Amino acid sequence: MTELRVPSLQHLARNWRYDPAVIAKVLVKLAIDPPRFSYNPLYLAIRDLLVLGVPYDQVVEGIKRIKREKVRNNLLSVLPLIRDHFAGITPDFFQIVGRRYYPVGRGLMIPFEAPMIYGVGGQLYFPWFSFWRRNPIAKERLSLFVTLVEDVLLQDPDLESARFEILDFSCSSSKGARTLKIVDARDVPRLDDIAKRAMLEIFAEGYFLAQAELAKQPKSSGEDERDSSDPSQPSFW
Repeated sequence: MTELRVPSLQHLARNWRYDPAVIAKVLVKLAIDPPRFSYNPLYLAIRDLLVLGVPYDQVVEGIKRIKREKVRNNLLSVLPLIRDHFAGITPDFFQIVGRRYYPVGRGLMIPFEAPMIYGVGGQLYFPWFSFWRRNPIAKERLSLFVTLVEDVLLQDPDLESARFEILDFSCSSSKGARTLKIVDARDVPRLDDIAKRAMLEIFAEGYFLAQAELAKQPKSSGEDERDSSDPSQPSFW
C-alpha cells in the first residue's frame, strides 16, 4: 500500500480545495507520484550566506555539485534572489525554531517547522520561503496559511512580535524567470474561527478519504524503489 504522509502546514494550505473529494484526489496523486527532490539545499545556502558569511561563489559551487541537472538549475535560479535580498544584513542572532504541531481535526496533527528566525536592531524577523516555481499559495489558501501560522506563533510569547514575511520566489508565467515578491503577513486577511474550522474540517475529510482510497490499492512493484530513491534528500512533504 502506498503511504499517505501527513502534509506540512504549507502543503495543507496549498492543496486545500472546496470539495473533500478533490482534496483526496490531489493527495492520492501526490502519494503515488511524489516530487523527487528537496529545497533543503537552499535553506542551507541561506544559513551559509546570512549567518556563516560564506562567500557567494562558494555557495554556488556547493549547489553545482548536485548531480541532477534539472534540480541543480532550478536551485541555482533562486540563489541570486536570495543573495540580493539578504545583502547587507548582519543578524544580531539567528536560531532554528523547533517543530510544532497544529490540530486539524479527527486526530490529524499537521507539523509546522519554521525555517529560521533572526533579529536585527531589536526587530525579530520570521521569513517564510516559498520556492515553488508556479502556483504559490494565494487568495483564501494564503489567508488559511497565515491564520494557522499566526495561531502557532501566538503560542510562543517570544515570537509574538516577530515580523512575519512570505518570500515568494515563483515565476509569473511558465516561461518567465523567477522573481522575488515579499508578502507582509500583516496585509493578508485573516480567517475568523468559523471559516478556519470549516476549511480544516474539509481538509481533514479529504485526507482520510485519500487514506481510505490508498488502502484499497495493492503495493506496486516500484514502490520500494520510490521510497529509497534518494535517502539523502528529505521528503518534499
